[in-house]
Amino acid sequence: MDKSLYLAPHAHEKDLLDELAHKGVNVLEARGRMVLAEGERDDVVWAQASFLGVEEIAVKSIGDAAKQLKARGRNWASFTVDHHRRAQLIQEQLPHYPVKEIPFLHPRPTVPMGGWTLWNPELVLASARTSSVYPLAEMSFLEDQVNPPSRAYLKLWEFFTCHAGELPNAGEHLLDMGACPGGWTWVLQSFGGKVTAVDKAPLEERIATLPGVEVLQESAFGLDPARLPKVDWFFSDIICYPERLLELVKRWHKHGVRKFVCTIKFQGPTDHTATQRFIDELGGRVIHQHHNKHEVTWYLL
Repeated sequence: MDKSLYLAPHAHEKDLLDELAHKGVNVLEARGRMVLAEGERDDVVWAQASFLGVEEIAVKSIGDAAKQLKARGRNWASFTVDHHRRAQLIQEQLPHYPVKEIPFLHPRPTVPMGGWTLWNPELVLASARTSSVYPLAEMSFLEDQVNPPSRAYLKLWEFFTCHAGELPNAGEHLLDMGACPGGWTWVLQSFGGKVTAVDKAPLEERIATLPGVEVLQESAFGLDPARLPKVDWFFSDIICYPERLLELVKRWHKHGVRKFVCTIKFQGPTDHTATQRFIDELGGRVIHQHHNKHEVTWYLL
């Protein structure tokens, strides 16, 4: 029987378990943030990291555990559910993986990142095939402490650095909905294209006057797509109910926009049904990024 381990983001264990139940995944055992389940799914949104095709490895000692892991791959990240000191001693015998702050758009590592946990003192659960090339999908960016008006820009930095298969170019028109105070606009204008920033609240002046930026101080929901020149990319970090965002996205998709990056924010309990509607009705993929909180990112490229 194929098995996988799913690691929930901090404080989102219930979201992970609810999503797995919603998708009909049989959970075998849950220990804190780590869930062991049947099958292999690479589309689990509320998994910070997914360990796919988990192998059960019987181990005789700390040295034996390290030896067996090294025989299966070079780079390993561990998450402990129990037996923390023993697991730490095993990890110390594995090759050291240097964790550095990531510059924006830095090339992704090409060597696979494995994941493992010590399920009991004589049993390691390990996967050489995880959902991220970064250890446990955790990352720290080399942040710009001066120019962006808020830390929301990190969500776009993470998306373009870690997930996007393509980037905006200087000849494209980018639409930033719900742009205030301007963190996403600041990122988008760095690609050199035209950025139309839409929000009823004003952007910070130093962002609004950046080259290539046009500001429309009005409601994103009231904006008629026919008013604007052809839009190539639609971005949204609007605070609204998922259903309202979906209707907005569908309107712009019907008008010819084909590239979307949107934050789906939850005003109350996580709505897995509403999240799935984005995929069912438009396609694309939903992920929970390291810099998301009680929200997820839907993208269609």
